[in-house]
Amino acid sequence: MKIPALIDCHVHFREPGLTHKADMETESAAAFAGGVHTVCEMPNTNPPATSVEAFQDKVERAKRIKNVDVRFFFGITELPHLEGLRAVWADPALRARCCGVKIYFDHSTGNQGASADVIAEAFRVCGELDIPLVAHCEDAHMNDEAKRVVTQDIGGSGVALHSLHRPPGSEAQAIEHAIRLARQHGTPFHVAHLSTMQGIDLVRGAKAEGLRITCEVAPHHLFLSTQDYGTLGTLGKMNPPLREADHQRVLWEGIADGTVDCISTDHAPHTLQEKQIDNPLDAPSGVPGVETMLPLLLTVAAGGWPHPRGERCIESFTIDDIVRLCFANPNRIFRLGKDGSDVITIDSDAQWAITANQLHSKCGWTPYEGWKVRGKVV
Repeated sequence: MKIPALIDCHVHFREPGLTHKADMETESAAAFAGGVHTVCEMPNTNPPATSVEAFQDKVERAKRIKNVDVRFFFGITELPHLEGLRAVWADPALRARCCGVKIYFDHSTGNQGASADVIAEAFRVCGELDIPLVAHCEDAHMNDEAKRVVTQDIGGSGVALHSLHRPPGSEAQAIEHAIRLARQHGTPFHVAHLSTMQGIDLVRGAKAEGLRITCEVAPHHLFLSTQDYGTLGTLGKMNPPLREADHQRVLWEGIADGTVDCISTDHAPHTLQEKQIDNPLDAPSGVPGVETMLPLLLTVAAGGWPHPRGERCIESFTIDDIVRLCFANPNRIFRLGKDGSDVITIDSDAQWAITANQLHSKCGWTPYEGWKVRGKVV
């Protein structure tokens, strides 16, 4: 079976500055092995891609990657960065490599959180220039208050507290605010790694209103829940965090009814040494996933479910859905210009177990260790 080579519109390849975790060559090899030939890479490297010079440096580095097309988001954390964005957008060569703008409503890896005035101005400028704006939607004040209350009332340092420190309402409040800004400025707005039932409802309502709103969900939120902290420990720590199973089921409902536009991995490698530290809450957030996305989804399309103890959350899911969510929609939303002629061949009958020693990411681990899947890129 042949399908168009996939697009992962949310990855962190860690180059420059964080190459002990990953780099463009290793993570592109992982992407290629997983049937992903185009990726959209996030700006929270070191230095971050928040200037023309830093953005251009990443573009130059990507020229050595031959089998994966690496595009880049431009980051905005301060008002002067918007002038850099205008310069990138005005340069045809750089604009061709820029898939949009990334804004963080709260800090994640790299401490890229932006203030309210910067966020509002970024929405205005992206509306003016018709640039896709992607946001990590978690409300910083709500997260801070939740962490304070949990620390005071519960205490401890178990990794499961991470989900309480960043509650579902935080995501919902940030998405609601972002939708208001998108409505005000006509901004093409995309919600990154949506993880909650409240978020699905807000995006569904915005689409019904006719706003230019799209969203993505990540495999780790589709297949993992807070029940998996006991097995994974800090290998299940990411932002936004794992949610309870009710949210997981609603994400699949959003896929079924078309509310969800893309599945993308938020591939975010960290070393095992960084993850396995004494205080689990101090472990960095993020999991690898670019190589395992397709086999997980192919297993669902084959009528199965890859999680060893999970229950199937969707009645009908097909190869056409994978192409829609992981090629056609991200290609359209981020204007990547792919014509579908680059194809991959899949052995849909291949049955195998995911193990880290067979994967290509530099970090050397996977949250799906031992999971049995069906379907593999030949």
